[in-house]
Amino acid sequence: MQAALSPDVERAVEVLSRDAREAARALAGSSSAVRDRALRDAAARMRSAQAALLAANADDVTRARASGDSAAFIDRLTLTPARIEAMARGIEEIAALPDPVGQSIAAWRRPNGLEIAQVRVPIGVVFTIYESRPNVTADSAALCLKTANAVLLKGGSESQATSAAIADAIRAAVEAAGLPPAAVQLVSGGREVVRGLLRRDDRIDVVIARGGETLKRTIMDESRIPVVKHFEGICHLYVDAAADLDMAERLCLNAKVQRPSVCNAIENLVVHEHVAPRFLPRIVAALRAHGCEVRADEAARRIVPDVTPATEADWDTEYLDLILSVRVVPSLDDALAFIEAHGTQLAEAIVTEDYGAAERFLQRVDAAAVFVNASTRFTDGYEFGFGAEVGISTNRLHARGPMGLRELTTYKYLVRGAGQIRD
Repeated sequence: MQAALSPDVERAVEVLSRDAREAARALAGSSSAVRDRALRDAAARMRSAQAALLAANADDVTRARASGDSAAFIDRLTLTPARIEAMARGIEEIAALPDPVGQSIAAWRRPNGLEIAQVRVPIGVVFTIYESRPNVTADSAALCLKTANAVLLKGGSESQATSAAIADAIRAAVEAAGLPPAAVQLVSGGREVVRGLLRRDDRIDVVIARGGETLKRTIMDESRIPVVKHFEGICHLYVDAAADLDMAERLCLNAKVQRPSVCNAIENLVVHEHVAPRFLPRIVAALRAHGCEVRADEAARRIVPDVTPATEADWDTEYLDLILSVRVVPSLDDALAFIEAHGTQLAEAIVTEDYGAAERFLQRVDAAAVFVNASTRFTDGYEFGFGAEVGISTNRLHARGPMGLRELTTYKYLVRGAGQIRD
């Protein structure tokens, strides 16, 4: 039985959810042109508010450092002029994309003359809970506004000042366009308010959960609302017996060290025993040159004995840091079994010149994104051409992989008749 909420929390939840539902109704009747105008204005306001955004972010970063947060965490939290410009460009790119709302998915005519169309419509009210990464605030707000969804944004407390500054700029643009400012609301008030909102399945249609595993498990346990989850990203790169080793080195370095603090970076490198004697010495040296620690199984350590022994726990750890575990396997089947046992179904990759091995990997690996001869770092809404994403779903229903505009819609059936009745 869920504990009762305090009167103050109940009031806050009531106002947030009521205003969001009313805003969703208004947005559903708005035009794409008006919403796009609001998005372009939001991008301009982000640029003009750069000094305010950097000042708010500096306060958040100072608190994070004082709390002893990791370098990877602080990197995700930190804003720079370049990152602000990237957020603004991302909003403009979303505005320029085709609006999925109102698109016909399918249409047909029945023998009795009924004309049926399946048409995309907004989901309604989206509640997104995410880690302390400022761009998620901008991306989530922009994607929801584009698709005529109202959004409740709950970022990590460590980024509250930054998220508030970003949300203020976007809300000002929404209001200037004549749309309800409650279309974009930042949730404050702590965990009790979040718990209260998770009970409002009468007003909130979907929860998108990003962040630490404890947070996501708590959301799954407490929510009465359907949850699209983004669980941890333990991604693998498998170097096949028929791999181009120059390509394998390039892909491994990109997938691990380019930005190790993100979910689509690899945590495990799996290498076929046929190429391990030639590949492991060079890749270990290259990884170390980038400051990356290597942990390896016994077979790998026979080839590169000065690396740290890997434990069983290492295969299931999302480091989000410059640490990579290495496993040597005797066959593609063993690589597939290892990935199945330790992957989290977010993104997996193979490096091979063998067409049969590539096709088998694509068919057998169960993940939201499966790559042949490409870095797992491409598992991203922007890189997929979505403009941005509200998360990377590891669900099987209703969305899987990077969630862009289409994934923020549902559909309804429009049925046109001429007086038909059912016999």
